[in-house]
Amino acid sequence: MSGQGVTSRQVGADEGDVRLDRWLRRHFPGVTQGVVERLCRTGQIRVDGARVAAATRLAAGQSVRIPPLPARAPAAAVTPAKRPQLAAELQRMILYQDAHVLVLAKPPGLPSQGGPGITHHLDAMLHSFAANDADRPRLVHRLDRDTSGVLVVARSAAVAAKLAAAFRGRAVEKIYWAIVAGRPVPVAGRIDRALIRRDPAEAAGPGGARVYLAEDGEDDAASAITDYRTLDHAGRRFAWLELRPLTGRTHQLRVHCAAIGAAILGDSAYGIPREGDDAVLNADRLHLHARRLRFPHPAGGTLSVEAELPAHMAASFRTLGFTAPPPAPPQRK
Repeated sequence: MSGQGVTSRQVGADEGDVRLDRWLRRHFPGVTQGVVERLCRTGQIRVDGARVAAATRLAAGQSVRIPPLPARAPAAAVTPAKRPQLAAELQRMILYQDAHVLVLAKPPGLPSQGGPGITHHLDAMLHSFAANDADRPRLVHRLDRDTSGVLVVARSAAVAAKLAAAFRGRAVEKIYWAIVAGRPVPVAGRIDRALIRRDPAEAAGPGGARVYLAEDGEDDAASAITDYRTLDHAGRRFAWLELRPLTGRTHQLRVHCAAIGAAILGDSAYGIPREGDDAVLNADRLHLHARRLRFPHPAGGTLSVEAELPAHMAASFRTLGFTAPPPAPPQRK
């Protein structure tokens, strides 16, 4: 719909209680979060005629006013000839699957969704699992491009709505592993520091930073809480942390680790390069891994899935003398 003027679209019966920004990215993968937030701030995107924030939750039947947005390039990239290749690549990522969900081990370097200049991403690969867009699996949460690990995908819109509610209501337990530069003091604790996100076009910091610790009373600050504990350390130079985010803010773990003086190894946006860090293998790559996800299964019970470390983190573990247990088999109770 690029360049075709303002249009409106009705929220479907199976799309209720979805955030506006996520709803837009689902229908228009070419649009970035920064664009959505800017169009909401200027009132160009409206719901039932009213100005709204990007995080507004939609209700079925509402009308969304949509100005010209980037065309949906990622879907066009999934040609019939590419489907077998993408399906095979996706199949290799599967840790668990049933009629309701796919649980994947996302590799580092693979974006969860598309954007300007991004044609190969996980969301486009999900087209290989369905004959048409309406039936394809749906992302219900995301991992940063350079973060690896467990990611759950809904196999229908109804399941996506249930899982989205579980993530929003903190019914999902997320455990990340990270190698950090430094040893935090205390060695375990809670980081309760609000964050604020700025449009990358307006305020991008060194290395692409766009999320910052909020000052007291700052407008648009979002609560962010992370529990952490040190699982092992190599002197005071490096440590292996277990991170449990209790909220799900963009770049939360990266900013919070930097805030306690233990930036995640390889984090060019929020870390401070130190002489000698390149002694660790692949220190130029982000060492953040979504190790375990435990969530309410849509058909009942709780599903827990773990993912193996990516190769660059496994190499760094060996170099530093850290011993990681193998991932437990998926368990549904």
